[in-house]
Amino acid sequence: MTSLADEARLVLDNVADRTTSIFQPTLRLGVTGLSRAGKTVFITALVHNLLSGGRLPLFKAQANGRILGADLREQPDDAVPRFQYEDHIRRIVEERVWPESTRAISELRLTIAYESASAFRRMLPGGRLTVDIVDYPGEWLLDLPLIDKDFATFSQESISRARLPSRRSEAAPFLEKLDAVDLAAPADEVTARDLSVAFADYLKACRADKSALSTLPPGRFLMPGDLDGSPALTFAPLPVEPGKTYPKGSMAAHLSRRYEAYKSVVVKPFFRNHFARLDRQILLVDALQAINAGPEAVADLETALTDILACFRPGRASWLGSLLTRRIDRILVAATKADHLHRESHRRLAAIVRRLVDDAVARAKFSGARTEVLAMAAVRATREATVSDGGEDLPVIVGTPAAGETIGDRHFDGKTETAVFPGDLPEDPRRLFDPAGGVEPGSLRFVRFRPPVLQQTAEGLSLSLPHIRLDRALEFLLGDRLQ
Repeated sequence: MTSLADEARLVLDNVADRTTSIFQPTLRLGVTGLSRAGKTVFITALVHNLLSGGRLPLFKAQANGRILGADLREQPDDAVPRFQYEDHIRRIVEERVWPESTRAISELRLTIAYESASAFRRMLPGGRLTVDIVDYPGEWLLDLPLIDKDFATFSQESISRARLPSRRSEAAPFLEKLDAVDLAAPADEVTARDLSVAFADYLKACRADKSALSTLPPGRFLMPGDLDGSPALTFAPLPVEPGKTYPKGSMAAHLSRRYEAYKSVVVKPFFRNHFARLDRQILLVDALQAINAGPEAVADLETALTDILACFRPGRASWLGSLLTRRIDRILVAATKADHLHRESHRRLAAIVRRLVDDAVARAKFSGARTEVLAMAAVRATREATVSDGGEDLPVIVGTPAAGETIGDRHFDGKTETAVFPGDLPEDPRRLFDPAGGVEPGSLRFVRFRPPVLQQTAEGLSLSLPHIRLDRALEFLLGDRLQ
């Protein structure tokens, strides 16, 4: 994936990072996930609970009273936008709306002061751990395999996916324009732009709620940021023949050159400057959306997650080796939105996501990294209840659906609380891949709920944001560094 020059630069960057960590222990935590997986909410909830001393019974350092305090500090990378925690927590707590989704990379530095778990070390001054949280779109990870693919390989894979039955309607306008292109004709900027826009529109349509497809590189076509309209993003796959040389200045040669520019200008800098510097990683997965869209969406999510996990550099290096090569030694795969299900289904949700990432997780374990899969809600927007229906007790969740959400013929205004029976997940995850015996698309009732109203103590103090297993996530990601 990288050249010798790239690896040499990574070594120099890593030595600089490790040298700083000798005097100020630092852990770089990567937070990623595909669109709508809840990255922004997770980071906001994590920081909120640490700053406010939230209810985290399974986060041992907090539960044992060893966390002395936490505060936000100035981030180390001046060229990276700051994660706007204050804006996000205000929207969740005061406005009760979810913050905007991740559109580009951002960073936040959190410092935790703590007492050691060792009686001997508690006689010494308390420790401090700096956590640099790096938030980036999972779609960008899907670009990393492109580094080793030439334009012909990328084009063949992309066009083959576009012709799949599950994508035929979304891809039709793009494929129609593609069929009209003369590969050997002189490059035409208008045609290149039209193809690029049609290709991007097709990728965005696949990502929409109804389709819920996930394998959609190039990732910056979905989230272009400040590169929108640049030549590096003005290309599209073409039906070029592998190994064939096209005339200089032809449409095929023109778009091939721009594809290579995309890798040089966009993909490699992201890998070198951010991704390769991570120590730990959480991958957030919204499996419910794919499950409700049907078997093809589930299979596509499995492919995307496998591709993402294959990009990580897992492993456990020696002390000397860690000075030269940075490895991700812990990977947490979290199935989000567990609050959209009754707790009876949480185990099944975790089992489904475990099935989706089995092969990739096995490879990570083989290389020495610790991995874990859990069902989680960083902010719990619902509570559980039981209702009687025709003499049968049904486990339901109760919350306030967001304005515009619907269940059957019922439309919600964002103010009315309601009980929802979301349906049952299958005991055997393999059923989700079976068009004949799987879950009927659309049979599960998933709506977007508003964030909860914060509860208060008898003394009138507001409690921290409720969650499901955020404490387990923190213990896995940070617990051993707070001993």
